Amino acid sequence: MRGRLTPGAIGCAALAFSLQCTPALAQTTAPPATDTGTPPAVSRPPLPPEVVDLRAKDTRVLTIGYRLVTGNARYCENTTYADGLLLHDVGAYADADGLRRALGLKGDVGVQALVAGGPAERAGLRLDDTVIAVGDLKIADIPNENTKPWERIETIRAETERLLAATGALPVTVLREGAPLVLTIEGVSACPSRFEVGLGSRAVADGHRVVIGPEFVGMDYPEALLAGIVAHEFAHNLLRHRAWFDAYGKRTRKGVRLTEREADRLSPWLLANAGLDPDGGAKFFKRWGPRHGMWIFRDRDHDAWDERVENMSAEIPQIESLMASEGAADWPRHFRREKLPSR
Repeated sequence: MRGRLTPGAIGCAALAFSLQCTPALAQTTAPPATDTGTPPAVSRPPLPPEVVDLRAKDTRVLTIGYRLVTGNARYCENTTYADGLLLHDVGAYADADGLRRALGLKGDVGVQALVAGGPAERAGLRLDDTVIAVGDLKIADIPNENTKPWERIETIRAETERLLAATGALPVTVLREGAPLVLTIEGVSACPSRFEVGLGSRAVADGHRVVIGPEFVGMDYPEALLAGIVAHEFAHNLLRHRAWFDAYGKRTRKGVRLTEREADRLSPWLLANAGLDPDGGAKFFKRWGPRHGMWIFRDRDHDAWDERVENMSAEIPQIESLMASEGAADWPRHFRREKLPSR
């Protein structure tokens, strides 16, 4: 379930979706009041079902990823801070004006998704807030002429990640009742991976991010099953498989199979530390494999679906023992790595 992300795929992931993709969801009324003030109710045009569906997918992936990176932070060599926030740039959509009206935005960049109870929500951010600055970076000052549709949101994202890594906090300026309001997000220690909804039907990892296609078969499965696949892709990043392939110089069938197996086996450890079902990945394959003839999950580069279930399930007893005795699954110390080929 690994693949190479093209610039276009990365762009759509950063935007949630780009010009040819579905736009983002808004509420039909203003969100509930917080301690930053109570906005008046706003009547907005009804939104198509696919728009509602997109935000639901964005929120699911963002939330699962947040739990994984924060739950395993103590075991990551290099850590950063997570904010539980997903922004999108409606200026890159085909009907930007219509989308702004539907979302109630006063600019192009808005809040697309929040982790419930996460740092951004605790700081007072709301769905469909209009964002006018991140730190000292003003959205209006970012060049947007003769650029690719996804470049502006990537500039914002890069500054967001820089500030969080450097300070652990993220000042975000939004418009409230027509006036700027600075809200400071206090980040939570996290492993440095990003989680997004992108294009297509695959789940992929590139060493720094995990992108789940909106048409991925497990996107609408129960949370535990989807989390199992997200954790598998996250494991590729933690185990630095992309860097290993780059150093090895070629993608052999044996190398792919071993890295896939290693990611399968690590995923229950990551899920357990995140407070998610460590058996989620195995449950995914038990549901999908027998019903659909194994599809991409039974090819020459992967173990068969039932073998994958066995490999993941074999890790559970040790994980349960560690959770009972230590309260966490210390995978850097106890997880057995696969022996990958050397040059």
